[in-house]
Formats: sequence, structure tokens, C-alpha cells
Amino acid sequence: MTPSFDLIIRNARDMTGKPVSVGIRDGMIAAIESTESTVEGAGAEYDAHGQTLGSGLHDHHIHLLATAARMESANLSDCRTEDAVIARLRTHSGDTNAWVRAFGYDERVAGLPDRDQLDIWLPQQPVRIQDRTGGYWLLNSAGLARLGKQSLPSCVERDADGRPTGRIWRGDKWLRERIGGSPPSLAALGQTLAQWGVTGVTDAGASNEIDEAKLLAGAIRQRLIIMGTEALPNGEGYALGAVKLLLDENDLPPIEQTVARIAAARALNRTVAAHCATLGELLFYLEALRQSGGARTGDRIEHGSVIPESLIGDIAAAGLTVVTQPNFIHDRGDRYRAQIDKSELNDLYRLGSLLRGGVRVLGGSDAPYGDANPWIALRAALDRRTGDGAVIGAGEAVNRSAALALYQHAPLTVGAPADLILYDWPEETGSLGEVSLTLIGGDIVWQR
Repeated sequence: MTPSFDLIIRNARDMTGKPVSVGIRDGMIAAIESTESTVEGAGAEYDAHGQTLGSGLHDHHIHLLATAARMESANLSDCRTEDAVIARLRTHSGDTNAWVRAFGYDERVAGLPDRDQLDIWLPQQPVRIQDRTGGYWLLNSAGLARLGKQSLPSCVERDADGRPTGRIWRGDKWLRERIGGSPPSLAALGQTLAQWGVTGVTDAGASNEIDEAKLLAGAIRQRLIIMGTEALPNGEGYALGAVKLLLDENDLPPIEQTVARIAAARALNRTVAAHCATLGELLFYLEALRQSGGARTGDRIEHGSVIPESLIGDIAAAGLTVVTQPNFIHDRGDRYRAQIDKSELNDLYRLGSLLRGGVRVLGGSDAPYGDANPWIALRAALDRRTGDGAVIGAGEAVNRSAALALYQHAPLTVGAPADLILYDWPEETGSLGEVSLTLIGGDIVWQR
């Protein structure tokens, strides 16, 4: 009896260039033929015309709501002078009752401006600017007035007289709740991710709880994992991720507090994932894990921005996963070269040395703080080039197979979900991949 399929993809090639065809049924891969012969059966057919067929890409560290909001905001990342910042803000001003929201401000332009300086830049309309790190929100006086006269939390900086300066540190959730308004639409972001071949994402918000889960679940077609606090429950439309520990070297909690949070995660049968953008944060996390009885499979180091070679063996022995962002070598590499001692550059966003040392490594964008296009990260994993073409950590470069493994769960196998992409990724140095077809659960969600 001739088997039937919902879709048959013919005339594709696998990563090695060998012919491959796939039959899809009920959202799963039902048949694979990886020789010159092809899947036999009845069903709708798609001719791949020799393109590469592979698993869809998973962004293992992204901030969905912030990324969607940035799509609706003024981008200051390419503004190198104060006049350029002012011009960009005023271009996005209009209705004096509406917020002007901006992101990507570089403190090298004019420091971290306070409310008085922002009042000069944009005096009438409420403005909130996020700095390039995502840690600070900067508000003018009109913006601060929108916060009301209720008591302000410690994340709101005050001057010696107790007057709010307009600088808010790590106050995203509080600010969102105080300002109110409609959350950004995720539909456009989901479609853009599908065009890049992203079929799954892990939202890495440290403050995610039930309200955030309600906003995220079902808002995009991609498979969704949500990290967050211990209070984040299981729910429909997403898988429950690690308890996220947001560490800040300038304000680390008592280590006993972090040990207690790790214990709480263990009691919930959840893994832990810590923001480790500095060596101090990484060492703190490793010690907290040691005091908690050690790491468990699935515990993660988020970013691993600075990892000395001497710690690679310890990370491997602990069984920790490093979720890194190769795209930051491209996005921020030239700034790193200007600000960091040359002898320390090889410690940045390690990749090849971690893999050779037996460490499991996954890739994420950290969007909106990094570029959400995974092909930029994949290219940087191969060549370690900055935006200006300089190379950082040449020994950390990996081959195409290892780069793709950061974002693809496994090779094509019968019984796996039909989360698939057809793409071309030229061998030329500096090239980006182009996706022509993206399927999630066997459904076509993007087709060029």
C-alpha cells in the first residue's frame, strides 16, 4: 500500500551535500530517504531545487517583548554625536501626549543624561531612552511626571536632595506596570524570525511570571520556552524553562540569597540559569552552585561574556551549558577592541575552546541587545569578525557544522517534529544564509 503524507520535500540536500527527501505526516517527520532514491508516497510535494534541508533554528536567549517594542521605537545605536541623538528623537516626536521611546543609546555620546539634559533634548513630550546595555532607562521630566506621585522604588535613582534624576536601573517590569498601555504586538517579530528560519525561541526574562506568560504564549508561531522567576507556572502554549538569576557585579546579593533561590528551583524540579556578563558574576555563580551541592544537567551560564581559559575545565566538569552570543563579536567587537586590553580579548564570547574542552554550548541573540538575525551570529562563529572586519579570538572560530549545532537541536530523524528550513548558505567568507521555506509542526509559516 502506498503511504500517504501531508507534504513531501524532494530534491533537497543535507548539510554534507548529499541528496535527501522527507515525508511529513501529522506535523512529524514520517520518512527520510538520504540516498539518490527518494521518499515514495502520495501527498503535496515541494521541490527544493537542491537547497539545503535542515532542522529549524532555535534562539536560546531572546527577550521577545523588548525586541517587539524596539521594532516600534527610535534606534539610536548609530548616533555618534549629541546632535544626532537629538535629531533622531525629534524625528520620532509628534503627539505631545504620546511617549517617545528610544533604544541603543551609547553613553560615549554624552554620558548617561539626567532629566535636565533630556529636557533640553526633548522638553515637551515624555521620553524614555534605553541605553545600549539594556540596564538603564533614562526619562525626562515629562516622562517622570507620568509615573505619578506614588512612592518610587529603589531602582529609581535620586540625587542628594532626594529628587529623581531620571535614571532607572533594572526597572523594566516596574516601569512597564507603572506606565501601563498596550504591550507591543509580537506578530511582526514572529514573522521576521520565521523568514530567518527561527522555529523556536527561549525568552530569557528574569522577571517573567504569569502575566508575561499570558502575553507571550500563542503570540508567535515559534515553539516557546519561557525562563523567569520561581513563581512562573506551567501553562499552555509554552514549555517551562530555567529559573533566571539576574546577577549584577555592582550589586551582587548575599550569596546565601542566591543559594536559597537555587534550592527553591531544585524543589520545583527546575534548572537555573544565571546572567554572567562579567568574570565577577561568573565566579559568584559558580560558588553559589558549589554551595548548593553542585550544578545539575541543564543549568546554564547565560552569555559567558568573559571566561578565562583556566575556568573551562571547571565548567565542563560541572556539566554546565554556556549560552553564548557570537553576534556580539560582530555587533560590539570594535568597541571591545577600543576599550579592553588586547591580552583579554581572547576571553570574550568563547566558542571553539569551550567545545574542545567538553562544554555544551548553545547560541542566542540576546535581542534586542544583540541582532536577532541568527545568520549574523552564525557568520561570526565562523570568522570572529567585527563590524569593521577585525578578528577577535581567531582560535574561537568553529566550522559550519559546529556553528549550526548551536541553533539546531538534532539532525533530521524520523519521529521528530517537522520544524524544518530550506536554505542556502554560500561558502564565501562573510556570507549570510538565506531561507526560502520554514515549517513549524509541518505547517508552512514562511515561503519566499
